[in-house]
Amino acid sequence: MALDNSDALPGLVNRERADEYRRVGWWSRLSIADRVAANTRAQPGATAFVTADGRLDWAGYDALARRLAQTLVDLPLAPRDRVAVRLPDSVSYHVALLACEYAGVVAVGLGARAGERELQHLLARTRAVVVISHDEHRGERMSDVVKRCPGVRHHVVVPRFERDADRQMLADGVPVLPQPDADVLAARRLGPDELWLINSTSGTTGLPKCVMHSQNRWYYFHLNAAEVGGLGGDEVVMSVVPTPYGFGLWSSHFTPCCLGAPAVLTERFDAGLTLELLEREHVTVLCAVSTQFRLLLAHPDCERRDLTALRVMFTGGEPLPYEAARRFEETTGAAILNFYGSNESGFATATSVADPPEKRLRTAGRTRPGTELRLYDSEGRVTDGHRGQPGTRGPAVCLGYLDDPAANRELFTEDGFVLYADLVELDADGYLTVVGRMSDIIIRGGRNISAREVEDEVAAHPQVALAAAVPIPDLVFGERVCVFAELRRPRAQNQKELVDFLLSRGVSKETLPERLVILDELPRSAGDKVAKAELREAAGRLAAQEQAS
Repeated sequence: MALDNSDALPGLVNRERADEYRRVGWWSRLSIADRVAANTRAQPGATAFVTADGRLDWAGYDALARRLAQTLVDLPLAPRDRVAVRLPDSVSYHVALLACEYAGVVAVGLGARAGERELQHLLARTRAVVVISHDEHRGERMSDVVKRCPGVRHHVVVPRFERDADRQMLADGVPVLPQPDADVLAARRLGPDELWLINSTSGTTGLPKCVMHSQNRWYYFHLNAAEVGGLGGDEVVMSVVPTPYGFGLWSSHFTPCCLGAPAVLTERFDAGLTLELLEREHVTVLCAVSTQFRLLLAHPDCERRDLTALRVMFTGGEPLPYEAARRFEETTGAAILNFYGSNESGFATATSVADPPEKRLRTAGRTRPGTELRLYDSEGRVTDGHRGQPGTRGPAVCLGYLDDPAANRELFTEDGFVLYADLVELDADGYLTVVGRMSDIIIRGGRNISAREVEDEVAAHPQVALAAAVPIPDLVFGERVCVFAELRRPRAQNQKELVDFLLSRGVSKETLPERLVILDELPRSAGDKVAKAELREAAGRLAAQEQAS
């Protein structure tokens, strides 16, 4: 989708503004493929990716991506076809993303934990014609999954490239040994302004929406991360955030590549393994949501490991817990930096290593050059006050939602500001603090969960008359999903039975209720709506009782 067509969506950047972004250096004419090629020329044998049991250098990264790109071209695929990537958070994911760029096709980033219903929805919505995967994913044969996906014409099976780089790939069940055609790949390759990736929202209402990304929005994000963190060319970056979402994209696919630095990855977050790799690889930059660094703090190895190389930890996606953040800094000596933003906006504000500790740990920071921040009142009017709903516009903003004009009208103002689902305050120095929410969401470990989606799924159970989902405070995840339910008739209803029912419906694991409370009748407001405020208070009391016991 070329930038010249920017009038189609309010969030797309027009040519004049794109040229200005490049003129001041916020956007680049170089893509990730250009940067991988440059790293290959400068340091072909240097490490690009590290896992617990494998490594891949820059030359190998580039060569594998070209082989996979040629496999896609030979299927054959037309330029801008959609290719779904169903892989764990691994080296193979990054090879697949680079291969899609070389082949001139748009990657569809699927989360590793997505349930079958979400998977089917995203494949249909994006009109994906290929799935790239390992032969199995979390215990299920992917060939069986692909057969259940209407519209998917091809299935490409790749090995775990950091361990089995020489193992053959399979295209529709047939082993392939492609010989990359450099001229063909050069002619098809995507540019940094083009639609490059489609991923999904974390979900605030119903099934996920599909977010469109260019590479340049994440290049701008990288520039700001490097600036606020004081990053240089000698970093070792470890990201334990899921790859296909915004935080995971810049922290593992963009920033290490732009710095020419190794990226340390794990397929699933494990506190003990993360601490081991932090020490073993002398990691200098860690990227994690606050749930993950709290789990690191709680692990018995945290104080026994040598983490003196760690200088900075980037976090975001959920409120920063002050006491845990302070203890993490004291334990490791690293400075915690916080981005406030979203998959759609990129970011609104950030803290910096130059900020006073109280500002870094108690606020979400200030705006960065190039990003405009406005606050809106309850009527949607711009306010000059210091409290309101935030909206941002700038080089980090996405290209909008795919084929969803109604959702884009809700996301963007008429002049292209992305709206957030929060209520915030700005202090006298311009530091932002989140003080409330504008929508009914639960934030579990940095992932937004639609309360309405949980309620709809639970209400599908034949014994449930009415359900209400609210956050229950949690010391590790910040919040968990708590469901209060009325039953159609008195009977025993337990959480395991409900979870089994939801899993049978293909529900993603993030939306499963972790606490079930059966009431004779849910409390109602004056308008006969469910009194969510009362239920939130009840969930808070339950959490307090559990923590005290």
